[in-house]
This record gives sequence, structure tokens and C-alpha cells, in this order.
Amino acid sequence: MCGYFVIVTSKRMTAKDALYLYKSRDESEKLFRADKSYLGNSAMRVETDEAFQAKTLIGFIALIIRNRIYTGLDEAIEEGENKPNYMTISAAIKELEKIEMIRQSDGIYRLDHAVTAIQKNILKAFGIDAKSIPKKALFISDKLAKVDEVDIYTK
Repeated sequence: MCGYFVIVTSKRMTAKDALYLYKSRDESEKLFRADKSYLGNSAMRVETDEAFQAKTLIGFIALIIRNRIYTGLDEAIEEGENKPNYMTISAAIKELEKIEMIRQSDGIYRLDHAVTAIQKNILKAFGIDAKSIPKKALFISDKLAKVDEVDIYTK
């Protein structure tokens, strides 16, 4: 009633850290509660309870991932001096979607374009070194080549 509140945590942290953690979880919990409470099977466009539960689980996992993206970007903004326009969740996802591999005429998958400076900044917020992207692309290409070989032998 006087404007005070208490947050009880299981690990020792400062009041600022506890409040930050609480605020970041609060948004996800509200979204999940709204999905769970206010939407019925017809609104979720499913016919069975199993499908509803599966869709709800996927939504919950998506909220966890969204929260991780939010906190990663927010921490990166706090470390920097300004807030670039691309450091929002939707803008960061749109920017990272541009990192793609295409299959070349020799059958090998390669990155379509080099990683841009903006993409490097976003990746840095999650502790990913942009130099590792081509290596990961090569790893994925090797895995896809092995899948293609298996498909050739099974046809």
C-alpha cells in the first residue's frame, strides 16, 4: 500500500539485478498466462487436447527463447553508449535471418553473403564470434552432404 514490494530469490543478488530479472520474466509469464487462460481449442485452431498441449508447449518454449533474446540485447545495450535501431527483438531477428546458406552449382552449401557489421554486433550480444559463422556453415554443409549421400543410396 505504501509503494514497497519484496522479491524473494533463491540466489544472492543485488536489488537492481533482482528487479531486472523479475521484469524480464514478468512479460513472458503474462504472455504465457494470456495464451493459457484466454484462448480455447477453437482459437488455437486445433481439434484435440494433445495438439493444444503441444502447441502450448511450443509457445512456451518460444517465449523462453524470446526472453533470452530480449535479455541478451538489453545487456548489450547497457554496455554500449547508445541504443541502435537494430537492437530490438524483431529487428535483430530480421537482420539475423539474412544470414543464409545456398547450395552452389558444385553441390556445396556456402554462405550467401558475408556477415555484416550489424549482424556482428547482434551476434556479439549472445557471445557468438562472427568469425565462427563460416566455420559453422562449413560444418552444416558437410552434414547436408552426408544426408544427400544417404538419400542417393536409399533411392
